[in-house]
This record gives sequence, structure tokens and C-alpha cells, in this order.
Amino acid sequence: MHYFDNTRLKDIIVIHYIGNKINQESLIFSKEGIYISDDLNNTLNKFFLSQFKNDEYFKFSNEVSLSLNEVFFCVSNIFENPNEIFNQSKNLAKLLFEHSVHPKIKAGEFYTVYFKDCIIEGRTVDAVGLFKTENKDTFLKVITSAKGFEIESVQGININKLDKGCLIFNTEKENGYIVSVIDNTNKGNEAQYWIDDFLHVCQRKDEYSNTQNVLSLCKNFITKELPNEFEIAKADQIDLLNKSLSFFKEKDNFDIEDFTREVIKQPEIIEKFESFRDEFEEINDFKIDNSFAISNNAVKKLQRSIKRIISLDEKIKIIIEGNREHIEQGIDEKGRKYYKIFYQEEL
Repeated sequence: MHYFDNTRLKDIIVIHYIGNKINQESLIFSKEGIYISDDLNNTLNKFFLSQFKNDEYFKFSNEVSLSLNEVFFCVSNIFENPNEIFNQSKNLAKLLFEHSVHPKIKAGEFYTVYFKDCIIEGRTVDAVGLFKTENKDTFLKVITSAKGFEIESVQGININKLDKGCLIFNTEKENGYIVSVIDNTNKGNEAQYWIDDFLHVCQRKDEYSNTQNVLSLCKNFITKELPNEFEIAKADQIDLLNKSLSFFKEKDNFDIEDFTREVIKQPEIIEKFESFRDEFEEINDFKIDNSFAISNNAVKKLQRSIKRIISLDEKIKIIIEGNREHIEQGIDEKGRKYYKIFYQEEL
């Protein structure tokens, strides 16, 4: 968990303009940093930090050596000497410009910011923030005049919408720092350039990632692998998903043996689950721990992505959130498929 209750911007922020290189747009450097007043400090704090609510953390990586990760190198120099923020911001802007080569990447302002007194996992540390704004909103401005009032439209940045952001907390440097990332604009292939190409971060191994990875494993096994290997009704698949979620909600700690015994139960399915786990780890290039503390926030996030709906023909849906034993499936004498639902009370 991280907290920004007492966090303040330090002295200046630096802004450069990053065009799209492949579209022959320019990289424009600022000549100096911008000194921030106390009033503006509060506004910018809200703009830069308010959307970092997720407990999912990353770390810088490089296939050869961590020191070869250019963002890691620049940010490390800033932490060692905060007065280097302007020079290093130019290096970071150049790097981002070099990776802005997808035709759908929008030009925008790139900010480098130094923060004091962030709290991350109980530690008070400084942080470097890297942000990019790409989209502009239209605002109405009312102006007092000799006639009374006039109104005009102004293009500007909505402080409640952050397009791209990255916070690097000054802790665990030897492992690539603790990094939090936001990308609210690009969802297709072009999204790679901010997280993978520019920052070059990978998932940090902690209770959030462990919980997320095991739940993803369970979801993929139940919805994709299980129907290919065994005859299983859709209602039974959803029942198994519900039992998996209940396990994570009711327990403080995950243990793989407890999970398979209490949720999967059948030996032949457990064997297939363990085999699928090995394949899942290899494909996704991470290792799932056999036991760990469960992250409630990771459970809540993944729960929203799990569909527990049976769709029948057109416009008929059955939502199953529990009580599988109250649902009966069959075929009548005319060959029509049906679901029979038993209940105590209509709510």
C-alpha cells in the first residue's frame, strides 16, 4: 500500500513536448524548470497522484543488466542528486521520443517531478514521477467585461484525468525500485511503448502479484482447459469459479494443497490442474508460490473480470453466484434443453 497524505512536490517540475517521431513531429525541450507555488502544489499533487490507487507494483528490468535500463539509470541519478532533475529529464524525454514510433501514439507534454515524503509499505521515501498528457478537454471561461460578462472556450488539461503516469519509489534499488504505473489511453499494441519499451518494467513479486497470478491460473484452467479435458456443464464451471473466489475471500493465506483439496477435490482434475500450472508459468514467464498472504485488493479487481453467466439463445441469461444445487439441467421429451431452478423466496 502507498499513501500520499503528506507528500509534496519539491521545488520545480520539468516539462518537455514529445511528438510522434514516425509522424515527423518534434521533440521540444523546455529551457528551464518551472517553480511551483504552494497553491499550485496542491493542485498538481491531486493531478499527478490521485489516480495511483492500485496495489499492483512493478520493477525496472533488463535482460543483461539492470544498470542498462535507461530510465532506471536516469532516475537513480536524480535520487543521488535531485538538482540533476532537469538534465536527466531531457535524457528521459529523448528516450520516450525514440519509442514514440507507432502511428496511433499521440503527442503531448512530458513531466518529470520529484516528490518528498511518500509512504510505501510503511516506509517514508522520496519518489520520482514521470507523466505524459495527450488529451485535451474543452473548458468554458467566463470573463468580466464592460458589458457584464463574456464567455469563451479554452483547451486545457483536466486535472481529474491522467493519461500516463509512473511513480518510482526510492526503495529496493538493487531489485529495480518499486514502481507504480498508469496508462489510461492506449489499450492496443501501441500501449507497449510506455510500459514495455520506455519504462521496461516487469511485475514485482509480492502478495498482490501472487494472488493475481493464481486467480488468473484458476480462471484460465476452469474456463479454457477443463472443458477440453473433461465433460463439464457450464453451471459446474461457474460453480467452480465461485468456490475459487470464496476460497480467496474467506482465507488470509493461500496454500496450494488446501486449495486443491477443498475446491478442486477430484484427483484426476487436480493432476490436470498441476500440469496446467507448469504450462501457465512457462508461457507467462513467472513462478507461482505454493503459499503466500492473500491480497484482498487483487481478489476484488479480478473478480470483476470473471463472468458467471450462462447465455441461452438470444436475450436469455442466467447469473449464478452460488447455490449450484438449486439448478437442474436436462432435455425434455421433445428434445428441448432446459434449466430448472429451485428457490425458497422471490426477492
